[in-house]
Amino acid sequence: MRIRFRFRAIPFVATVLLVALGIALGRWQDGRAAEKIAQQELLRTRAGGAALALGAQVLAPETVELSPVTVTGEFVRDWPLFLNNRPQQGKVGFYLVMPLRIAGTNMHVLVARGWLPRYTGEFDRLPDFDTPIGTVTVTGLARASMGHVMQLGTPTPVAPKAIVQNLAPADFAQASGLAVQPFFLQQGGPAPAGDKLARDWPAPSLTVAKHQGYAFQWYALAVMALLFFVITGFRRGTKEND
Repeated sequence: MRIRFRFRAIPFVATVLLVALGIALGRWQDGRAAEKIAQQELLRTRAGGAALALGAQVLAPETVELSPVTVTGEFVRDWPLFLNNRPQQGKVGFYLVMPLRIAGTNMHVLVARGWLPRYTGEFDRLPDFDTPIGTVTVTGLARASMGHVMQLGTPTPVAPKAIVQNLAPADFAQASGLAVQPFFLQQGGPAPAGDKLARDWPAPSLTVAKHQGYAFQWYALAVMALLFFVITGFRRGTKEND
């Protein structure tokens, strides 16, 4: 019996596409993992520094990312925003984001105050929450983004009490007409007693293994596609020569 490989054009093209897709997506997930590792190192480096007091000066997100910050001011109570599809501990919910006017200035900062559960089966019903009255001091971490989720269809306009998938400070500034720092303040510390807000923010390091696992799966897909093409090519050649 003579074993011979039979080349087939269509399976070859399909294999090339699958291998290319697997490698490309694997490299993308490797990149995401590297970003999270870099964030972890950045957090470790900056966590020990003194808290940065926010004022009227606009600060670049990359210079303050994951730095401890503190700010004194008043919440703009009529501008709550709800970031949708932010699950925690297996429950669906929102991140509550509100602008805070920095004391003595016309500058604001978007404060991610915490997580709120969503009412099951009632998409448009907003959760209850309390907002402090008067001047408050908020501490936490500066975050360039509060995460990005998949957006299907036309994004919901940024407006008071809007439920949005994603939010950028620049979009808020344009919609509200308020001057705002180009980053978020992820509020830390426990919420007041009786408050429904939860502040169990995911640490950047927690998702590194997930991205590495996804990368392995995509690379495995590329290898399996190549092996399948080769093995089936030899098998077909063998049968035809029997």
